[in-house]
Amino acid sequence: MNEIQTQSIVVTLNDGGRHEFPSGVTVLGVLEVVDPAAKKETIGASVNGRLVDLSSLIEQEARVKFITATSPEGLSMLRHSAAHLMAAAVQQLLPGSQFAIGPAIQDGFYYDIEPPRPLTPDDLPVIEAKMRELSEQRLPFARLEVPLEEAIAKATALNQLYKVELLETIQDRMMACTKAAEQDELAHEVDPAAERVSFYTTGDFIDLCRGPHVLDTSVIRFFRLTHLAGAYWRGDERRPMLTRIYGIAFPTQDALEAHLLLLEEAKRRDHRRLGRELDLFSVDDEVGGGLILWHPKGALVRKLIEDLWRQEHLNNGYDLVYAPHIGRAKLWETSGHLDFYQEYMYPRMEMEGNDYYVKPMNCPFHIKIFQSKVRSYRELPVRFAELGTVYRFERVGVLHGLLRVRGFTQDDAHIFCTPAQMVDEVARAVKFSVAFLGTFGFDRYDAYIATRPEKAIGDLKLWNDATEALRQAALQAGLSYQIDEGGGAFYGPKIDLRVKDALGRSWQCTTVQFDFNLPERFDITYVGEDNRPHRPFMVHRAVLGSMERFFGVLIEHHAGAFPTWLAPVQVRLVPVADRFQPYAQQVSDRLRATGVRTEVDVRNEKVGYKIRDAEVQKIPYILVVGEKESTLGAVSVRKRGGRDLGVMPIEGFVAAIQEELKPDVKAAGLAQHEGGSVHQ
Repeated sequence: MNEIQTQSIVVTLNDGGRHEFPSGVTVLGVLEVVDPAAKKETIGASVNGRLVDLSSLIEQEARVKFITATSPEGLSMLRHSAAHLMAAAVQQLLPGSQFAIGPAIQDGFYYDIEPPRPLTPDDLPVIEAKMRELSEQRLPFARLEVPLEEAIAKATALNQLYKVELLETIQDRMMACTKAAEQDELAHEVDPAAERVSFYTTGDFIDLCRGPHVLDTSVIRFFRLTHLAGAYWRGDERRPMLTRIYGIAFPTQDALEAHLLLLEEAKRRDHRRLGRELDLFSVDDEVGGGLILWHPKGALVRKLIEDLWRQEHLNNGYDLVYAPHIGRAKLWETSGHLDFYQEYMYPRMEMEGNDYYVKPMNCPFHIKIFQSKVRSYRELPVRFAELGTVYRFERVGVLHGLLRVRGFTQDDAHIFCTPAQMVDEVARAVKFSVAFLGTFGFDRYDAYIATRPEKAIGDLKLWNDATEALRQAALQAGLSYQIDEGGGAFYGPKIDLRVKDALGRSWQCTTVQFDFNLPERFDITYVGEDNRPHRPFMVHRAVLGSMERFFGVLIEHHAGAFPTWLAPVQVRLVPVADRFQPYAQQVSDRLRATGVRTEVDVRNEKVGYKIRDAEVQKIPYILVVGEKESTLGAVSVRKRGGRDLGVMPIEGFVAAIQEELKPDVKAAGLAQHEGGSVHQ
């Protein structure tokens, strides 16, 4: 027995250093020996590639990497622990609360709770104060592992019915039948493949959780509860509506305050608020959630984007196509959507003995156009592009302005090429996408190559060849990228570009996606040099993602102050009195003749009010006209942002604004990209 207790193990650190410890040493014990000065910044560790608590035991030879609070893994651990601290505070303040899930999210955390009474924003400071009280008590996060059956009994005894449901779902092995997004959401609670599960105690609070967590509550010091929201259990509107409490947590007070300022700026830029104030779009309950009504000003901006999109695609070797909004059931059976995607499709329509479905995607139609005649290798690559409107039944709980909708127009393209052409085609698509996004002011982005997931179709060699083609294309484009291991779709690897907006937030826009599935399902071929049929490579490509989502991102990026070429109204004329309205209209007519979008403010309001309103409407130029201007044939020019440019002759202003009326179309090069390894 003594021999077992004194058995030694070797711990190898991330820097390659090797140290000997007794078996059963804690991770914290290792840290206190090898780098005691780092104890203050370290909140967890990776042991043989698995994230663990500092209190975890090391019982055999291991490779250990310590995790700091400022690292991505450390921030996630800190925020997940903050969610538990919040739940512990709620339990003390509102006994009888039912707890659902409480994950870390980007920049913060939330917990879905069913409290015994409705919560209001006034409750947040009270909960936050209790959290600070518990933080000061230095309550440890203690882990307890039990068999699955025992875990169900324990959750039942705690009367935590949502936890019981999660455990029973795992027990019945139903998780494999649950949609992937739901698996991702619940995975932090319990490993779907586990036969033993873990609970964590924080003072009197006990929670089902796979961890890891910080050592004790004193580590969680810099946090703020931000807002409340409703969330259906498991994202299903047929299930109970829970209260979601959101919060943020950071390692330092400075980081917390900087993020609070960012949140205030994000509120100012919120596309939903600006959409109302600038009269760009709306959503109406009688029309239906997630279905966007484009108002004249928003529709004009959309037209300008679409016109440029079509012209640039024609300039870059794409053929424009159009497809119907519905298709027969047979089409969706062949594509596999009725087998794998039906829960997101609108219900079938039966007409003349045939079933039809509103399209959730454009791909099958483009394939049918490709199949409409025999294709020779000499014709390839074939590039079809369409602004195609699709419909997907997203759960009501995830709908969010323009960013998550049920009806949207994808800027779709599908490229059919030979294996020898695929590297050049992917590189070409990436360069085109970066150039096009740059035209709208998006000059920073992160790039990811998403590789084969565990469950995938297609020969492994095809996957390897396609992934290598993505790497070679990135190399050819001079692209810096990160690897998203296992992040590809089941039907092929992809390159994703996530643009950074003015606040540094990432937004998924461009995707260049290989597809091994649909070419096989539709049996598409081309005639090769050997006069035999060959399977083409198929690439899905979107630059903007969708018109709706891109417009939402664009509004927030520019805070509604679009570049002059995109502004729905470029110039507003403000006559200082009614008698100068004819002159204002004369100036407006002259500007319109040169392509400037103008309007004359004829309201019976004071000049100061009219100028302020034009500034609120974020109109690029305000031209004030009165006695002096009409006498001189001039205008008094104010530029957006409060800059007074003084009095100009009409023709002088016409000449000055001309350069701003056209988009600055970027060359097909690369913008500034961040993160990842540079491959040149």
